[in-house]
Amino acid sequence: MNEVTRLLGEIDRGDPDGGAAGRLLPLIYAELRKLAAARMARESPGQTLEATALVHEAYLRLVGSEAEQRWDSRGHFFAAAAEAMRRILVDNARRKQTAKHGGDRERIDLEQEPLVAPARAENLIALDEALTALAAEAPAKAELVKLRYFAGLSLDESALALGISATTAKRHWAYARAWLHTALADAGR
Repeated sequence: MNEVTRLLGEIDRGDPDGGAAGRLLPLIYAELRKLAAARMARESPGQTLEATALVHEAYLRLVGSEAEQRWDSRGHFFAAAAEAMRRILVDNARRKQTAKHGGDRERIDLEQEPLVAPARAENLIALDEALTALAAEAPAKAELVKLRYFAGLSLDESALALGISATTAKRHWAYARAWLHTALADAGR
């Protein structure tokens, strides 16, 4: 059993002194930071959420919450981290669309003409809705999409995290991509 799995087990058992959570972060921080940086690189320009903030918020949601959480393995923890990052990004996109946070305004780059393409917050929300629908129909395929798109894992890394073969992961990935493409096209996005 590696150190990450051992510390996750301590946290699952209640971690009375709170030390396990503190020892876990340095072990996984670099990997979470790499995943978040890869995800943030795909975001539209002008994104105010940075990879470091995304990692910290995801970590707090995973380890710092009062809710009962159990992780069977390192892969399960990183799958939960991918889901937490997804929720944070979607919440951030929804918040930015509200009038209170300038959702009715358009960001303009004064240095360049013509204007840049519209923000992709609507696309992220549409993807989240389509992914939620896919999860209702095919949960394993939706988990694969979350790991690939939101955590930035390769197909082989995702297969390992989900405990499936690389061939099954490729088949699930092809299906999920086609399903999401159709769902997003039907939604007009």
